Amino acid sequence: MSDVVFTNVRILDGTGQNPYTGSVLVRGNRIRQVGRSTAPIAPGGAMVVDGAGATLMPGMCEAHTHFSWNDAATLSAIQRMPLEEHVLWCAKVAKRYLEAGFTSCVGAACAKPRLDVVIRNAINAGQIPGPRYLAASQEITVPGGLGDETLPHLPFPEFSFGVNVNSADEMRKAVRMFLKYGVDSIKLNLSGDNFTPDSPAETTWMSDEEVDAAMREVRVRGKRGTAHARSAASVKQALRHGIDVIYHASFTDEETLDMLEAAKDRVFVAPGIAILYAMLYEAEPYGITYEKACALGYQIEWDAALESLKAIHRRGVRVLPGGDYGFAMTPHCQNARDLEFFVKYLGFTPMEAIRSTTLYGGQIMMRGHELGTIQDGHLADLLLVDGDPLANIAILRDPKRILAVMKDGEFAKAPEIASQRRWERAA
Repeated sequence: MSDVVFTNVRILDGTGQNPYTGSVLVRGNRIRQVGRSTAPIAPGGAMVVDGAGATLMPGMCEAHTHFSWNDAATLSAIQRMPLEEHVLWCAKVAKRYLEAGFTSCVGAACAKPRLDVVIRNAINAGQIPGPRYLAASQEITVPGGLGDETLPHLPFPEFSFGVNVNSADEMRKAVRMFLKYGVDSIKLNLSGDNFTPDSPAETTWMSDEEVDAAMREVRVRGKRGTAHARSAASVKQALRHGIDVIYHASFTDEETLDMLEAAKDRVFVAPGIAILYAMLYEAEPYGITYEKACALGYQIEWDAALESLKAIHRRGVRVLPGGDYGFAMTPHCQNARDLEFFVKYLGFTPMEAIRSTTLYGGQIMMRGHELGTIQDGHLADLLLVDGDPLANIAILRDPKRILAVMKDGEFAKAPEIASQRRWERAA
């Protein structure tokens, strides 16, 4: 692993401070020195990457990742992919995420019991390329809730998208199974979802006894609980039981907002609003017209989610991008679109949106002391971007504008040195 010096770059360091011209020396897998002047760091024997004015920023974090969602339109279609093909699919998607600039990803549920664990382990062992990854369980649900895809004439657990539990004892058994497999987090489906009309988003399905049983086991193993929680009641339930990562939070009331604010130094919210938008306006090719989406409740949830998430953001709660990419209407590797939506719909400044996927990304990965910002001594997870994401945040989902991706001091996408003079350096 040779040293690398990035020179002539605009450093957007992820902390929220304004960009500055400088250079960065990478030695091994860490940032050895950040220079804050136009005079470049002496390269010594290092490889020199002349950024020609491009932006150097921390790698992005996707906070609600489903590698095993296979760009299908339904839960059952995701689940029907045979195991062998599913492993290969996940490996391919992991590589694509890394090349798209997501150097860290938080697993938010997998479609089969060990998919996330296997992919995480293969990435860590260097067998396949991929982001730093925290592996999740399957979604744990209750009969009739989101994730229960069993049919009366085919009541086989293998056919269910999620793992069904019917009591605290069954919950304990399911959680212990996933913890045995080595997951980093347990995913509970506390609320319904308009994707499953018989258990809509404003409903709350899991008992406190079941959630308590799950979180007791999670704490024994030093792991983390995450929750699908769209309803206000489910968000409050998650907070009462010490769940750290809350997905969606579409509906809130003043009590919910007060509870979130009181826990803002502990919890993270990853709303995944792109799926709501896509169901309303981009799902017609998959049989969901705007009128049908409205009948399913998506317009009501979209309106509520925008108000809820604006309020959550104003309260200082950490809101991160990510969620439900991997459906046909939200295909993989468009994930940076969330940052555009944060700015357009949720009242974020572009700088706040960048901070949500960098600084907060390091924190949700539980490595905020060494990940998510460009600082001396931090891990060298870096993006070289053609243009200024603060002027046009949409460039972060344009593969042509991602000039280089570095993870752990090594290039996952190497810069095309010979073509640097052709870089646009424009928003």
